[in-house]
Formats: sequence, C-alpha cells, structure tokens
Amino acid sequence: MKAETLVAALALPTEARVDQRVPKKLFLEQGAPTTADKRVIQDGIDEMVWVAAVKPTNSGLPMHRDYEREYVEIAVLSAAFHAEAKAARLTELIHRAIPYPLVLVVTEGTVATLSLAHKRWSQGEADKVVLEDRVISARFGEPATSVDDVFMAGMGLSAQPAQSLYTVYQSWIDRVLALAAARVTGAFVPVGGMEETSRRLAALDEHGRIERDIADLRARAGRERQMSRRVEINLNITKLEADLAIVLGKLQSESKA
Repeated sequence: MKAETLVAALALPTEARVDQRVPKKLFLEQGAPTTADKRVIQDGIDEMVWVAAVKPTNSGLPMHRDYEREYVEIAVLSAAFHAEAKAARLTELIHRAIPYPLVLVVTEGTVATLSLAHKRWSQGEADKVVLEDRVISARFGEPATSVDDVFMAGMGLSAQPAQSLYTVYQSWIDRVLALAAARVTGAFVPVGGMEETSRRLAALDEHGRIERDIADLRARAGRERQMSRRVEINLNITKLEADLAIVLGKLQSESKA
C-alpha cells in the first residue's frame, strides 16, 4: 500500500497541508540520544515529508490542555525506510523527536505502516514532552483486506469526535486497535474511552503473546526426538490453545458490545 493512500484516508483540510521535505539532519540532532540511534536514523531513512499540521486555525478543532498534556497541533509525516532499516526503533525515534502528537506513515517496499503515540509533559524536565506509552501501529500490504477498507473509510478527520485535537487523536488510536481486533475476530468495532481502549489493548497483547508461544512450542515439537517430551509439548500447546480461545472470546464480546 502507498503512503498517499493512507494520508488520503485522513481527509485533511487543504489549509493544513505542508508537504515539505524534512532533512535527516533534524532527526540526527533532535531524535538520536545515542550514537547507535544516530546510525539507525542515518542508515534507515530514505526520505521524510512533513505532510500536514492540523491546528485549530485550519481545522476548526479546539486545542486541548490539561495537567498531563497540551495538544495544539497534530503533525502528519510520511517516511520511506530502507529495506535494512531497524523499523521499530526508527519509528519510535521519530515519534520521540516530534513534540506534537504524530500520525506517521512509513513505507517499506509494498508495505505501509500507520503509527500513533500519545505525548505528555515530562515529570522530570519542565516543558519537555515525552511519549506517554508505546507506539500503536498497523501494517498494510497489497491487496487491502475487507477490514482494511472499513478502517480506511472511517479515518477521515471530519468523522472523528470533534471536541478537541485530543479526541480526534484518541479516536484514530481507537480505530487502529479496532483494526487489530478485527484482523483476529473478523468484526470491525471501534471502542470509546480509555478504559475500553486499555482493555482491548491488553487482550490484543495477550492474544499475540499466546500465538507466539504456540508457534515456538510447535517448532520445538518438530525438532524433538523423544516421544515423551513431544507429548508434553503438545499438551502445553493444547493448554495454550484453550487460553487463546478465551482471549478470542473477550475480543469477540467487545465486538458485539
């Protein structure tokens, strides 16, 4: 999938568009806390464009400010990574380097990744902004799936809760999590509110962990020569599959709520 497809789905106001290339030097100076991170940036980024800056003046959306954070702008950037890039770390570094809540669209060949991460005031350094939690992301290949199409159809700026820039950004995060859940359950159902979002994220984390554990055990079973050990591993797989079904039930019950 192309970056332009994901950006177009946001349906941003023309007045918010910037469309300016961002020099790699900016991230080397501001987004690389270590020598290793500088190398990750230098070797990983092919091109970066500041696509848009969504502000109250060009969107009609009020800014948000409380004791935790201030959202006066949502930045939208697109980036092309080299094939050998350390994509996860590089994505995190870009989010950390931008002081505004960021919608980042990354392309690696035919795969595009959309990522978001809330920002908050630093508790240790005055006026410094840090990531509140981890980066939330979704990958898109070719061709798009039916749940991808549902996700894209509801990503337009005007379709999000319009109380503030914060509610828009949270709604986009909720839709990314809804997409992740839909890829498991087959039903795309956004959730609202931090409690529901946290619950879904925890269930998705657990589902992913169990799937990885099952895959590891199946690989071990394939290598195991002793029948008794293979039986033991298969019993563990059966237990994990039961756990996986429980987690799937949680995700499906959310989808029906």
